[in-house]
Amino acid sequence: MAEAADFQGTRPSPARRWFRRTASAVLGAPLLAGLLAVPAAGAAPAVEPAKAPTGSRTVAVSLNTLSPSVPAEDDTLTVSGTLTNKGKETISSAEVDLRVGPRLSGRGEVDDASKRSAYVPGVDPVTVGDKYTVKFPKLAKGISQDFTLTVPVDKLGLDDPGVYQLGVSVSGRTTTAPYEQVLGIERSYLPWQPEASDSRTKLTFLWPLIASPHVTAETRSDEQQTPVFANDDLAEELAPGGRLEQLVALGSRLPVTWVVDPDLLASVAAMAGKYEVESGDTTVPGKNQAVAKQWLTALEKVVEDGKVIALPFADPDLASIAHRGKNVSGTLSHLQNASAVAATTVETILHVKPSTDFAWPVNGAVDSSIVDVATSAGAHNVIARSDSFRETTELPYTPTAARPIGGGTTAVVADARLSTLFDGDMSRAGASTRAVQKFLAQTLALTEQTPDNERSIVVAPPRMPTAAQAQTMARALEGLAGNRWTQPLDLVAAAEVKPDPRATTKVPRSSAYPKKLRAQELPTQAFQDIRTTQGSLDSFETILTQPERVVTPFGNAVNRSTSTSWRGRSLEAQQYRDAVRDYLQSLTSEVQLIEKSDVTLSGRSATIPVTVQNKLVQGVDRLVLRLTSDNIRLKFNDDGSMAELPVRIAGGHSQSVKFDTATSANGRAQVTARLYTEDGTQYGEEMTFTVKVSEVTPTVLLVIAGGLLLLVLAGIRMYSHRKRAVASDTADGSGDEPEQPSDPTPDTGPESGAPSGTGEKVDR
Repeated sequence: MAEAADFQGTRPSPARRWFRRTASAVLGAPLLAGLLAVPAAGAAPAVEPAKAPTGSRTVAVSLNTLSPSVPAEDDTLTVSGTLTNKGKETISSAEVDLRVGPRLSGRGEVDDASKRSAYVPGVDPVTVGDKYTVKFPKLAKGISQDFTLTVPVDKLGLDDPGVYQLGVSVSGRTTTAPYEQVLGIERSYLPWQPEASDSRTKLTFLWPLIASPHVTAETRSDEQQTPVFANDDLAEELAPGGRLEQLVALGSRLPVTWVVDPDLLASVAAMAGKYEVESGDTTVPGKNQAVAKQWLTALEKVVEDGKVIALPFADPDLASIAHRGKNVSGTLSHLQNASAVAATTVETILHVKPSTDFAWPVNGAVDSSIVDVATSAGAHNVIARSDSFRETTELPYTPTAARPIGGGTTAVVADARLSTLFDGDMSRAGASTRAVQKFLAQTLALTEQTPDNERSIVVAPPRMPTAAQAQTMARALEGLAGNRWTQPLDLVAAAEVKPDPRATTKVPRSSAYPKKLRAQELPTQAFQDIRTTQGSLDSFETILTQPERVVTPFGNAVNRSTSTSWRGRSLEAQQYRDAVRDYLQSLTSEVQLIEKSDVTLSGRSATIPVTVQNKLVQGVDRLVLRLTSDNIRLKFNDDGSMAELPVRIAGGHSQSVKFDTATSANGRAQVTARLYTEDGTQYGEEMTFTVKVSEVTPTVLLVIAGGLLLLVLAGIRMYSHRKRAVASDTADGSGDEPEQPSDPTPDTGPESGAPSGTGEKVDR
């Protein structure tokens, strides 16, 4: 192929220079005429159509595969991809070329090479040769074409070890520009290290197993306390091809450090047994036990010999706690509890002893308050990132990750450029291949900075990588499999590496915390909501005979309420907190006072019953029922206007609590009944009813006595009359016995816990 003048190291022929000048003149004449034309008066300005890409941006070039990622001397390099004509004209005589060189020096040049979009003569690589090209007679506008280039590595002209520029360009002609020119180019990197270097960088790659909360605070009332899931989305992530399944399958063959959220393990373990899923206003049985069991079995096998880092339960948002929550009472104790249960959860489910000595703020962004919160929960190592924990001096190399920051705490500073390479959509083959090759190039360039100074570098990828991101990360690590310039190191060992004395140990100020991240934090109101829920839980717990059935699921739900995964999902976070609070309120209201109607007391003393109902499946104890009267003439237990009696009720039962009363005069009294815990905390809603006192006066007694006297006299008269009649019958010879009346039926109705009837009358 005849190279165009745009290509490095060539000059256009005289004929070609004449052709270009002529073409420019011909093409420029209409343009000049257009510039000189004046629109008619009153004419609306013409709307200029969107311009199609021109020049070296006319064709979009995507490099979908590059194999092998790190070639050896006897390999054949294969590059495949796609061309898409984004211009307005058909391209003729299209030719795809592979370009290599020159060698890049340092990490900065690697970054700069990827920033260019247009072809730059003298800077971009030169073609390998006409022998290794792909030709297309034409590329129609808007049409894509796949291509594959294969070149023996020994034909690439690679010399000293290092990172070389790699490019694929497409050249051709159009009707408007009927001369050969570069119409599209895509760049990549080719790491060249045919033999293992004497000095290798220790590389720690974090492999996170973290998910958003799926389990609610609700459990069924059976003995196993069947858990209730908000949805069955977790099963999709665990199923073959799902995000979490891919992480376990890919990580099983890679030298990585597993970073695990214990809540994920607990959720999957719950799913492996009997569980239910919310569906509208009801729940339905879960059906993905097999998927959960398979995932747990695979993970347990993978981590049995590996290093496992356990984050606090539910991966709490340390920055939100530090900036918005630490001044709300109880917040730090929740974080400490989440840290305390982490090790137990992992050991119980995976049967390995994890390290719980690490805290991982979101994106590795730290300040002094975040470090303080992390250490208050027991962490001695904080995973930071170099775009937050910036160097204060100009170092010609990337320093070792471990930094002592005082108080026995170490900041493990992950490399930002390597850690963020896998962000974004990696489902597109071109984006994935670009990330893999840049990762390999950056690690090689990093190693070459100071060949005699071996350093320890940490990579902290996305916290919850997608399946495509996980696959890209795995390909990148597989490219380092030969250990030609790196060697794997686990995170625990990386935190113990001797720090670089020239590296900064200064923790950033709070004002340096990224505004974008601060805007995503949980609000202070979230922590106040959690405090309110916890207060209700504390009161409820004290009256239960089996408090662990409530404390554990609600304690876990409270921890999930502060999960880092809520960032960017404020509405969902609020809904989760509200659901936890509402369900707790529904349980506490199962222990309540039965509404009572007004009571009438006839006499100076009587007993007033008040019924307490327990609809829970477990018993309640350590409750006190208190009655108070607003009328001093109504006294309880001959004591005063207030009385208390203990309450203890089995699950599913009611208890009638009876209070002795005494009155000194007629009238009405408003009585308030309310439950309290033994420590005096109010429990539930109060209930009020009216007591009417109807005392028997002397006048009434005289009337009653007179009536009784009349009855006695009438009885005597009737007796005398009957006696005379009997005597008369005897005289007549009749000997029948007189008839005796039967005993009356006793009125002993069974006691009921139902509400008293209207106008209930209570007699002594």
